[in-house]
Amino acid sequence: MTEYVLPQHANALGSVFGGQIMAWVDLAGAICAQRHSGHMAVTAFVDDLKFEQPVRVGEVVRLDAKVTAVFRTSMEIEVVVQGEDAMTGRRWPCVDAHVTFVAIDQDRKPTEVPPLLLDSEEVRASQAAGEARRAARLAPKPI
Repeated sequence: MTEYVLPQHANALGSVFGGQIMAWVDLAGAICAQRHSGHMAVTAFVDDLKFEQPVRVGEVVRLDAKVTAVFRTSMEIEVVVQGEDAMTGRRWPCVDAHVTFVAIDQDRKPTEVPPLLLDSEEVRASQAAGEARRAARLAPKPI
């Protein structure tokens, strides 16, 4: 997904609002999850977001989303966000996020999704790392 940063997307310093980046992350992740599952998908969890470098008015935000792990009814999607100077092509890191989506059926109930095709070492490692992140998310939190 590519977005052009306009004044309405920016704070008083001319940098895109963090909330706007989060909205674009959610949208790019939802599209990716729906393409994989063939169903509508809703956001269930967003990992910590660390904003690396700002993107300013007149620059471009590039979002690349990919499925990193699949569970029974949910999918973990990684969304990598970069800033870009469209004139020079220079890119820089903005945000890297993992977002979990749940596929839902016509009755708005969770529905099973196709597994990730574990056809390479890279994909198997991605699934294993996603399973570890999921276990950490679901672990009881100390009181």
